[in-house]
Amino acid sequence: MENGNGYKGAAKQGFILNHASGYFQCAGVDVMAFDDIYPEGHQSGVSIIMHGNRVATNGDIRFEQTPGQWQPVPKQGKRELDEMANTITASLHFPDTSRHLKGFNPMIYPDFEFDYKVTVQGDGKSVHVSVELDRPIPDNYAGKISFNLELFPGALFGKPWIMDNRQGIFPEQPNGPVMTQPANYSHIGNFGEPDAKADPALLSGGSKEYSPMIADDLIAEPYAVGRRFTVRPDDPYNRFTIESKGAELKLYDGRMNHNNGWFVISSEVPAGAAANAIQWVITPNVVEDWLHPAVVQTSQVGYHPGQTKTAIIELDQRESRREKLILSQLTETGEQRVLSAEGQEWGQFLRYRYLKFDFTDIKEEGLYKIQYGSSESSIFRIASDVYDRGVWQPVLEYFLPVQMCHMRVSEKYRVWHGHCHDDDARMAPVNLNHFDGYVQGPSTLTGYKPGDVVPGLNIGGWHDAGDFDLRVESQSGEFYTLALAYEAFNVHYDATTIDQDRRIVEIHQPDGKNDILQQIEHGVLSVVGAYRALGRLYRGIIESDLRQYVHLGDSASMLGDRWVFTEDNPPRELTTAAHLAAASRALQAFNPALSSQALQAAREIYKVTDGTGTARTARIHAAAELFLTTGDREYQDVLLSEAEYIVASIDKVGWFIARAEYAMKDAGFSNKIRGALPALKEQFARQSAETPYGIPYRPHIWGAGWGIQQLGYEYYFLHRAYSDIFDSEMIFNALNFVLGCHPGSNTMSFASGVGAKSATVGYGLNRADWSYIPGGVISGTALIRPDFPELLVFPYLWQQVEYVMGGGSSHFMFIVLAAQQLTNGQ
Repeated sequence: MENGNGYKGAAKQGFILNHASGYFQCAGVDVMAFDDIYPEGHQSGVSIIMHGNRVATNGDIRFEQTPGQWQPVPKQGKRELDEMANTITASLHFPDTSRHLKGFNPMIYPDFEFDYKVTVQGDGKSVHVSVELDRPIPDNYAGKISFNLELFPGALFGKPWIMDNRQGIFPEQPNGPVMTQPANYSHIGNFGEPDAKADPALLSGGSKEYSPMIADDLIAEPYAVGRRFTVRPDDPYNRFTIESKGAELKLYDGRMNHNNGWFVISSEVPAGAAANAIQWVITPNVVEDWLHPAVVQTSQVGYHPGQTKTAIIELDQRESRREKLILSQLTETGEQRVLSAEGQEWGQFLRYRYLKFDFTDIKEEGLYKIQYGSSESSIFRIASDVYDRGVWQPVLEYFLPVQMCHMRVSEKYRVWHGHCHDDDARMAPVNLNHFDGYVQGPSTLTGYKPGDVVPGLNIGGWHDAGDFDLRVESQSGEFYTLALAYEAFNVHYDATTIDQDRRIVEIHQPDGKNDILQQIEHGVLSVVGAYRALGRLYRGIIESDLRQYVHLGDSASMLGDRWVFTEDNPPRELTTAAHLAAASRALQAFNPALSSQALQAAREIYKVTDGTGTARTARIHAAAELFLTTGDREYQDVLLSEAEYIVASIDKVGWFIARAEYAMKDAGFSNKIRGALPALKEQFARQSAETPYGIPYRPHIWGAGWGIQQLGYEYYFLHRAYSDIFDSEMIFNALNFVLGCHPGSNTMSFASGVGAKSATVGYGLNRADWSYIPGGVISGTALIRPDFPELLVFPYLWQQVEYVMGGGSSHFMFIVLAAQQLTNGQ
């Protein structure tokens, strides 16, 4: 039967495997299986999307009922789709030896090695999930190895559930009692010895205190046990039922042992079971006539009268009707219609269809909103001063001060954090794989022995957003972007007191000094101070203990010495040399001594570091910045000698070569560079045409916001140097994307506290308070594979709402300053 929206009653057909999408579809409900790849980030296994909301995920086998990000995950093998049988079957294996005590985020795998298959089959209005193991589980894992399905807690607080004849409400906080059970840590597997490995005792904390790495010895008692479980019986759009044909269902609260945990419905694999070890029937309620509501996407800040103004309208791909778009101005006497027009069809992107609505010709200053049927945008401004206050400034006023390490940071009555990490740092042990990806080789590469106190490290630097470590690329990348912003836009802003002698920061207490220069200084103090102490760059400074690493709250309360790591990494070292050379220019008048030290370090690193192979691009980058700082012929000669490589790599190096090429004034070199630019322009045009946003959107795991901001930042230099080839639209498109014009139903600005609706729940140091740091810019809309854009309001999803140093917020500040400059005709 055809309905008014132009599609047949799909609910009557039940869940059918769509080979093109690779998942089961039934009207507005989708069941995905093993298409996503990030289980520790709650993106994997069997997942359910109901009427535009991802309600459950990570349906898979685990070694514990409520795992966190450091608990073992399987290695996925073959994924098979069978349209005739209407099934998806995934083959998986424990352990993943590539992650056992090594790599980024190392895990400790128990000593049980096995293969298994998970088969998901559409059967009318339900999907059947069955698990087959290649061998029965040993007795010591009975009651531990489970099939789990995680339920998104952010949508469930205060909402009801039913388990057989019991009922309950999902609580705001995890509630006891607590259950004691044997830890898998007592059965560590031996799956090969890596050169540098994590120390299990270090990962576990080596004490009887809480350890995020173990975290399966004490868990919450299940809220309910039964055979049939219903989520959200009150809500037809989010109601689904799970029935187990074998092992009992148990409802757990994963937040009891992991602050970032989810609710979990779990069935333990019975001892002795192999075939049909788990058999579930999942029945989501399908609202047959539901369509994804139209989403009107605009900048949450607004637009300058002179810039291009385009709203994007996101529609269900099954929607055949089209409404007229209405632009209204809000006046003292109410709304006044300004423009009404049909949207321009753009086509399909991901799972939606898109229209575009161009209202560039509207230049009158005021407040506006856009309506499409019953949907409307947030209220936004059109004004010549739209970028002049409260847009880029919060990065400098709030975010950077709050992130400052080795300082006490206050804002009037509030203390963001006390004077922290004053005892930094000891030399890290050798042959160690650290839990955050740091690897110390067989030598410290310095005169310091493991455990030695390294002087001069307890100054400068910024905490790396959600963590408290100082990675060299985050530190130098941050002050480099700030230095280029200072040069490009002549930034003079003073809203903060920064006293390096007394180690205090007072937000909104001017001290007569330029904040951006003080922030550049703060970052350089860390990198140069460590370089002078170590005789080389640090890799990073980080907590030695996992419990301290996951610390939430005031960094001044963190206990124990941090470790400083070193590494032999020519690309990173030469890139840092480029950053130091640029920073020395910015600091030349503000702090001449530090400026000189930064330039000296940049020269020395450049001289002693091998710039061949994978470091070739970084060497050219360093030569370009050193030439711009010193004018020395030796650096210009390097650039001239690398002209052919630069031309071949113009997509990677063009943005920083542009400034050096202009300063060199070498006609032959300039002609070669210019000859490569039309192809680069075509590449940008081709990539931008892939989406309705005029900007590439290609997320892997993390939201693509950081990369899009970086693209806008780098593109600015091409536009300024070669405006006859590169127009300015990509800069504005990147900015509008971050400010709310991006895929999915959540149109908030990625910049916290910026715009009418913004990310006011962020993954920062205060995430446990469901709060934010103004000026922090989150990672943004992520992609739930293969085609579902998602941006949840939840503080613990780092891949969607994390802040970052070395880009992110500083790149956002840069492109806002660029927009301000360009719209002012400078």
